[in-house]
Amino acid sequence: MMNLKNFLLAISLITGIAYAGNKDRIGQAGASELLINPWTGSSGMGGSNTASAKGIEAVHLNVAGLAFTKKTDIVFSRTNWLKGSDININTLGLGLRVGESSVLGLGVMAMNFGDIEITTVNLPEGGSGKFSPQFLSPFISYAKEFSNSINGGITLKGISESISNASARGVAFDMGVRYITGEKSNMKFGIALRNVGPKMKFSGDGMSTKVTLDEKEFTLEQRSEGFEMPAFLSIGAAYDLYVAPVTDSASKEIKADHKITFCGDFQANSFGKDQIKFGIEYSFMNYFKLRGGYVYEQEVNKADTRTNAYTGPAAGLSIQLPMGSNKTIIGIDYSYQSTFPFDGTHSLGIRINI
Repeated sequence: MMNLKNFLLAISLITGIAYAGNKDRIGQAGASELLINPWTGSSGMGGSNTASAKGIEAVHLNVAGLAFTKKTDIVFSRTNWLKGSDININTLGLGLRVGESSVLGLGVMAMNFGDIEITTVNLPEGGSGKFSPQFLSPFISYAKEFSNSINGGITLKGISESISNASARGVAFDMGVRYITGEKSNMKFGIALRNVGPKMKFSGDGMSTKVTLDEKEFTLEQRSEGFEMPAFLSIGAAYDLYVAPVTDSASKEIKADHKITFCGDFQANSFGKDQIKFGIEYSFMNYFKLRGGYVYEQEVNKADTRTNAYTGPAAGLSIQLPMGSNKTIIGIDYSYQSTFPFDGTHSLGIRINI
């Protein structure tokens, strides 16, 4: 049986291979789409629920939360990223319990940039056609409940970035652990290390050009510099406040008509400023949920020196109802994140819990 001592040991091991935030390295990493939270539920709290996220959505924050999938969890989310930029993100995930204590997760995130005019040195205004960049990130996750209080998991992600004549592909790993304690199991702690992997590099016909030397034409292949993954470490805590709680005699699960969850998270970025996140969620009979969050980083409120399009505030809500004799839950989620410039990021999701 794992206990708090083992959990703290796991934290120290993971922390030992993480890097502290470094604002001087902003822009030096690639694959920045891995930093975008495409899931509607958690983005409504600003991603502050590293310690409390459950189901397939937990894969983005702390894969250990995937272990709380009861049977089958299916989620589709569509995000209008930085409204006005015409960039959309479609994300599909499936969480499936494969044993008494094990859960498997599968999914993919796809970014759609629309059609972009092709420009060249000879045609700087375009006119020779259009291309559509494609960013894909499929993932496979595994999470396990080691005891009543310890959960852990790991994710393998593929990264594919391509335009009409160049592409880059790579892989990255996420790992996380979660500890639950308290008289009502209402205190949660989590830690996750994300986006750890080898360098990526662009290649393809777009990296070559034709040159003339001694009246002869040659094709010159240019080498591209490799880029690092945007790795970071998150450490979070959460507390559930139940109003008039009742313990189920069969499952021993604590239930209440009203529940308020407070979340906090510290994110140490290897290629950016550190972030402190706060979030709160109110749940009424698990049918209606209202969320809010705030993400703070240095100079986030200064328009002239801000290095992040997100300005801090986030909000969201969920409506979910049981359907059929097996009480399959169908839910609709919405979230909003404030940005400048553009008109915020809007996300709409549909969930099915069987």
